[in-house]
Amino acid sequence: MAITAQDVNKLRQMTGAGMMDCKKALTEAEGDFDKAVDILRKKGQKVSASRADRETKEGQVVTHVSEDGKTGTILSLTCETDFVAKNDEFGAFANTLLNLAVEKGAKSAEELLALPFENITVTEKIVEMTGKIGEKIEVSHFEIVNAEAVVPYIHSNGKLGVLVGLSNTSGADVEEAGKDVAMQIAAMNPVAVDKDGVDASTIEREIEVGKDQARAEGKPEEMLEKIAMGKLNKFYKENTLLSQSFVKDNSKTIAQYLDGVSKGMTVSSFKRISIG
Repeated sequence: MAITAQDVNKLRQMTGAGMMDCKKALTEAEGDFDKAVDILRKKGQKVSASRADRETKEGQVVTHVSEDGKTGTILSLTCETDFVAKNDEFGAFANTLLNLAVEKGAKSAEELLALPFENITVTEKIVEMTGKIGEKIEVSHFEIVNAEAVVPYIHSNGKLGVLVGLSNTSGADVEEAGKDVAMQIAAMNPVAVDKDGVDASTIEREIEVGKDQARAEGKPEEMLEKIAMGKLNKFYKENTLLSQSFVKDNSKTIAQYLDGVSKGMTVSSFKRISIG
């Protein structure tokens, strides 16, 4: 049967696929729209499989905070090139996935990928998008922060985002302070809120590095442990958020800055996502 321009356009509106891909699919399906849609999906699967080993170092980070300000969600949708990452459709898709996750209460990337999306799953929709765009697409990160107050921050390039959870706010307006701390996290990339949040393997590694450095400097063996612990304390100061010097005023630590905004206010948790 003859495939008309109207048929091709209708399939394009249904799937978002390119005109030539739609024409080829309709021709192969002998004008059957359902079969044509399946053919386009299979094409997407083939593109996805052929690009499975590609790296996705571009993309967008998006955030959502609940109306009560107590729950924040952050997601990164990644792709292969900056050209695709800056495409409006790609950004809209990232936000659609984020809003779907919030609406359905997804607690992980795995839960999000399994959610229904336009009569298929999110995973299958991503395969479709891969076929349409021609690049590997992934939900690379998905995190949730629950706190007394959650403040989001997206860096200007759209590839770095932060959620910071604050506690003991005493009802204060924490938007500006939260943004300051989120920007600190974006810039300084702390490993934890405080030393209690540093995992044991990191502590062990830092102690061993400290000992090796002291040993290389010729320090006596009986002094190595003490020297290493001193270096570990320096590591805590430089790499845990509350102990870091505030980048806007290095006469204060982040802990001191927050306490000055509202007595006793502190950070309960944070998530930082960076693409590339």
